[in-house]
Amino acid sequence: MGLEEKLPAGILLTSVEKLAGYARKSSVWPATFGLACCAIELMATGGPRHDLARFGMERASNTPRQADLMIVAGRVSQKMGPVLRQIYDQMADPKWVISMGVCASSGGMFNNYAIVQGVDHIVPVDIYLPGCPPRPEMLIDAIVKLHDKIQNMKLGVNREKEITELESARLRQLPLLPHLQTPEVRAGRASELQVHTEAVERTGTEH
Repeated sequence: MGLEEKLPAGILLTSVEKLAGYARKSSVWPATFGLACCAIELMATGGPRHDLARFGMERASNTPRQADLMIVAGRVSQKMGPVLRQIYDQMADPKWVISMGVCASSGGMFNNYAIVQGVDHIVPVDIYLPGCPPRPEMLIDAIVKLHDKIQNMKLGVNREKEITELESARLRQLPLLPHLQTPEVRAGRASELQVHTEAVERTGTEH
């Protein structure tokens, strides 16, 4: 029994965005970029135990022109950076990037001049996957989260509006470090803390 047996009168209503998102997330073709030990876990994810074919991703492209997902698995050296960027530029649009492992995400233990301290200095990253190295289950979880992001991606004017809203929200965020905050913000937070402290003291006195 297929999907058509469950549809009322054989009619299914949806939006273009939902249909395009479903088609895109169900046909992601990865361009594997294995650079270090994380690549072993990436290869294990494609094996029979974890089976990436469940997501339609068993085809690892040998050419970037037939891929739309780059999985950066491992540390990125300064010499490898231009090569990675060239492959990314040759991939088909729309395209996405998963930074697999702490070395790809932030340089990891290799805090030196030879290693790029985060692949997001070279290409935009959609999903950061921690771990050293991350297990195949963690990579599958990252892929599922990326599928959800692709499924709900806006199109056209709605996409431009979404980008503007996200940028505005980021600009409104306050820095976490106190010395980076403006005096007005620090004063406001101090007054909020004082009000909260007085309320707690009053509550303790009443009890």
